[in-house]
Amino acid sequence: MSTSNLEYDYRILEKIEEQPDISQRELAEHLGVSVGKANFVLGALIERGLVKAENFKKSNKKAGYLYLLTPKGIAEKVGITARFLERKQAEYDRLKREIEEIQRRQAQYEIQNPDTEARK
Repeated sequence: MSTSNLEYDYRILEKIEEQPDISQRELAEHLGVSVGKANFVLGALIERGLVKAENFKKSNKKAGYLYLLTPKGIAEKVGITARFLERKQAEYDRLKREIEEIQRRQAQYEIQNPDTEARK
């Protein structure tokens, strides 16, 4: 199952809001993608004006970026969250129906084949 752009946008915006000093490597690990993919998605969010990156010094030796949601990013995050939730709810409803159908078929099989030990 592929992850949608909506889900990547949602997960990155959530993580940046929670941890603005996150590295792209950490972001990639959080998303379960390559650093290149995380960089691509983050770059798209920056290009759309939802996130801005500011240089800052992480330690005496390392410079990093601080990722901040812009006012536009904060407003857009509300809509992205609503769409993501709607998509996940539809996914849940579909899975629930599928599970109920499988359970119905299993119960039917057990009624028709009482001598067969059904595996659960």
